[in-house]
Amino acid sequence: MTTPTSRLLNLLSLLQTRRDWPGSMLAERLEVSDRTVRRDIERLREMGYSIDATMGSDGGYRLAAGSELPPMLFDDDQTVAIAIALQTATIAGAEIGEGAIRALATMRQVMPPRLRHRLDALEVTAILQRPREGMPGAISMEVLLSLATTIRACEVLRFDYAPRTAPTEDPFHPPRRVEPHHLVTAQGRWYLLAWDLQRDDWRMFSADRITPRTPTGPRFTPREVPGGDVNEFVSARFKGANVNQWPCRGTVILNLPIEEVLPFAGDGTVRPYGDDRCTLESGSWSWGSLASSYGRFEVPMEVLDPPQLAEAFTVLANRYRNAATMTQ
Repeated sequence: MTTPTSRLLNLLSLLQTRRDWPGSMLAERLEVSDRTVRRDIERLREMGYSIDATMGSDGGYRLAAGSELPPMLFDDDQTVAIAIALQTATIAGAEIGEGAIRALATMRQVMPPRLRHRLDALEVTAILQRPREGMPGAISMEVLLSLATTIRACEVLRFDYAPRTAPTEDPFHPPRRVEPHHLVTAQGRWYLLAWDLQRDDWRMFSADRITPRTPTGPRFTPREVPGGDVNEFVSARFKGANVNQWPCRGTVILNLPIEEVLPFAGDGTVRPYGDDRCTLESGSWSWGSLASSYGRFEVPMEVLDPPQLAEAFTVLANRYRNAATMTQ
C-alpha cells in the first residue's frame, strides 16, 4: 500500500502527462477511491498547484498555470535535457548565466546517482559564434550522452560519419578513430572536438552526422588544445583562422536605434550614434560575406571603414542588380 506522500507524487506525475484526467481514471490508476482522489487534489492545491475541475458526466481535473512556480517532477530524459540547457545558458548573458549555475547546482544535489553520473559526463562548451555550415540535422540524446561518456572515460571513439549529401554510390568507408576531447554547442549546432588519429590533427565533427560504434577503443592521455583554451580554439576554427579573430572586420552606421540592433548583433559590437542610429562593428571570413550580413537589417546604412567593405557592397549591388535584370 502506498503512503500518502508517494501517492501525491504519483498523482502529480499523472497530471503532468496529459491535459485532462477523468476523476474515475485517476482513481483507477492510483488504486484508490474517487473520494481519495478529491482529497489529494485539494492537498496539491494547498501546496501551490493550480488544478482546475472539469465538468460533465465524467468530470475530471486539469493541471493549469498558477501565480507561483510550484515543485515539478521530471523524467530522466527531461532532467538531462534541462541540465544541458542550463550548462549552455551562460552565453545568453551574465545574469542568466549566474542563475543557470545555481539552478544546475540545485538540480545536481537532489539527483539520483544514475542521473548524476550522466550529468557529470556532460561537460559542454557553449560558443557565441556563427558556424560556417548550414542548418544541422536532428541529434538524439543517446548520441550526446554516448559522446560525453567517452570523453569523460578518455577512450578512443570509433564512429561512422555521414556525408553532407547523399552519395551517388555506396562506397565502403572505414569508421573514424579519434581521441574525443570536448562537446561544443554554437547557435543550436552540436560538435565534437577531437584529435583525429588518421589525420594526426585536431578536427571538428558535426555531432548530428556521428553514429558511435561499440566497443570503444583503448584509453588515452588527453592532449591540450593549442593555446590551452577550448573556447578560443574552437572560435578560431569557426572563423577559419588560427587565432580567434575574424580576418575581415568593418563598421557601418545603421539607421536603426541601438535597441533594435542589439538582439541581432551576434558577436558584433553596437554603439549609439545619435538618437535613432547606431554603429555596428562586426566580422566575417570574407568581405562579401560581411557585407551580406549587414543586409539582414534592411535599412539605409553607411560604411565607416574600411574601404574593402565599401568595395564589397559595390560588388554585391552589381550582382543583385544583374540578378534582378535576368528575372525580368
